[in-house]
Amino acid sequence: MRRHSLQHDSEGRLHHLLTIEGLKRQQIVDILDTAESFISVGDRQVRKVPLLRGKTVVNLFFEASTRTLTTFELAAKRLSADVLKININTSATVKGESLLDMLHNLEAMQCDMFVVRHADSGAAHLIARHVAPHVSVINAGDGSHAHPTQALLDMFTIRRWKGEFAPLTVAIVGDIKHSRVARSLIHALTTLGVSALRVVAPKTLIPAAVESLGVHVVHDLDAGLRGADVVIMLRLQKERMQGAMLPSEAEYFSTYGLTEEKLALAKPDAIVMHPGPINRGVEIASSVADGAQSVILEQVSNGIAVRMAVMSMTLGRAPAEGEGA
Repeated sequence: MRRHSLQHDSEGRLHHLLTIEGLKRQQIVDILDTAESFISVGDRQVRKVPLLRGKTVVNLFFEASTRTLTTFELAAKRLSADVLKININTSATVKGESLLDMLHNLEAMQCDMFVVRHADSGAAHLIARHVAPHVSVINAGDGSHAHPTQALLDMFTIRRWKGEFAPLTVAIVGDIKHSRVARSLIHALTTLGVSALRVVAPKTLIPAAVESLGVHVVHDLDAGLRGADVVIMLRLQKERMQGAMLPSEAEYFSTYGLTEEKLALAKPDAIVMHPGPINRGVEIASSVADGAQSVILEQVSNGIAVRMAVMSMTLGRAPAEGEGA
C-alpha cells in the first residue's frame, strides 16, 4: 500500500492528512480556498464557527512545539471542537504503555481526531493505520519526513501575496536534508506548478537524488536568490544531524545567511518566509526577519485558518458557502 493512499476514504475524500505527496492539485487548491473562507473568523468579536461542535480533537505532541501546537489548538477551538492536549511527559506511555494502547484508550473516550507530532518518520502513518474508521489523523510533523500543514499554510501565504503559482521562481535555502518542511514544500510547489524551484544549500545539507523531485540544486546563495519571487529560509536541524556537517554557525551565516545585501539579488517585490523557529544571525539577519519583505508573522496567522480548513475537511464538515466567512 502506498503511503498516501491512506489519506482518502472510499469515495476519494480526504480523511487523514499525512503528507502532501499524492494530493492532486485541485485538492490543495480546495484546502486553500476553504482556508480563505475562515480567514475572517479571527477578526470577529466571537471567533467561532460551529462546524466541529460535539467533536473531540486530541493533540498528541511527542516533540516540543509552540507555533504548531498553539495554532492547531486555536483552530480546533474556533471550529467549536472540544480540545484535549496530552502531556506526553506525564502520560502512561512513560510507564510503559504502548502508543497504540494509548490511542485505543482515547478512542474509547469518543475522540474524533488525533493531531500527531513525533520524532520518528512514519509515526502518523502508523497511527492512521490503526485508528477506528471514524477517526481522522493529521500529521503535525514526523521526523525528517513531512509537515503537510506547514507547507499548506506557506502555499496559502504565497497565494495571498503572489496570486498564481505558475510564473513564480521559489528558492528554499538551508538545511534541506533534515527538514520535513522542505520535503512537504517541494511536493506542494511542484504540484501547484511553479516555474522554477531551487534548493540552495551546501552539499552536506542536500539529500541524495533530490533533483528527481523536480528541483534545481544550487550551492551558491547568490545564484539561488537571483531573480527569486519567494525566498523560504530554513533553520539548521542540529538535533537531527549526525556528525559535523558544518564548520561553524558563523561561517554558515557568512555563506548562506540571508542579509539585506543578499536579498537585493531577488526581485524587488520578493517575499521572505520562514517556518520557524528563527535562528537570528545563523540563517537570517534580524533586519531581514523583521523587514518590509518578511511575511513570517503572517505565516503564523495564516496557519490558524489553514488548519481550520484541514480539520473541517478531514472530518467531513467543510463550510457551506458563507458559513465560514
